[in-house]
Amino acid sequence: MAETASFVDPVFLARFGLSRVNVIDYFLHPLNPFRTHANTSNEVLAMQGISIGMFIQAGTNGIPLSPQVAEEEYEKALARIPGEQYQLLPPEDPSFYEHPSPLYTIRYINRTNPNSFKILGVYYVVEGVIYKSPAIRSLMKSNVTRTLDGLSGACSALSVCARYLPSTGYTWNFEDIDDDLDPVALMKLNKRMKRRKIMDHRKVGERNEAEEEGLRASAAIDEILVRLSKSHYITTTSPAHRTETIAVAEPPPSANSSTTGILSSPAGRS
Repeated sequence: MAETASFVDPVFLARFGLSRVNVIDYFLHPLNPFRTHANTSNEVLAMQGISIGMFIQAGTNGIPLSPQVAEEEYEKALARIPGEQYQLLPPEDPSFYEHPSPLYTIRYINRTNPNSFKILGVYYVVEGVIYKSPAIRSLMKSNVTRTLDGLSGACSALSVCARYLPSTGYTWNFEDIDDDLDPVALMKLNKRMKRRKIMDHRKVGERNEAEEEGLRASAAIDEILVRLSKSHYITTTSPAHRTETIAVAEPPPSANSSTTGILSSPAGRS
């Protein structure tokens, strides 16, 4: 699936709303293309009647718990079950435990024991729209491609200003470029630049799979940031205390810990 894809269920949102109590149930929607088809530990707990809402209402000894403590108890219950599961990471602002938040971060893991798991992915729910966090590799490819394109354009613009004389060597002429520029020399220069760009016999303007992956990842991040900015989640945060909330994830093949190869919300916990 393309990393720019998203999922939203207006019927669920209109009927139940969205909060930290039911965001996992919303993510496990049967039509959500991001969810795994395997039976997760979250569904196992749900069949036993165990959920964040249950802990809030009944607690562990019949005493209702606060939303934050209820989430901690739910995480403890998940930690006792090995297998694939979804973790709801804590919010940056503790007030979002009590009130709806425009952003929820969900981590998809494969747990082997209570203290060890492998991160398989990170997802964001932004005002009811579910996005997959792009991979670090994809974003790096996109940034490097943009940088190289900019440098190539700058070199092309400067190359027509270079002049060479045997007596003086290379000089630069930035004035009246269009008047004394030889059209034949310019045509030859453009051909040389095209040959330098096309290293794998691609057509001009054609992108390979890696470049397309980078552009899709960059577009996904842009879409998430635009939606967050419209919800005032970013613009209302004090710049002096702002921390990074958008993350990218790409678990390495041999990752066995909760932190290797993954950048997630700074408030995330194992």
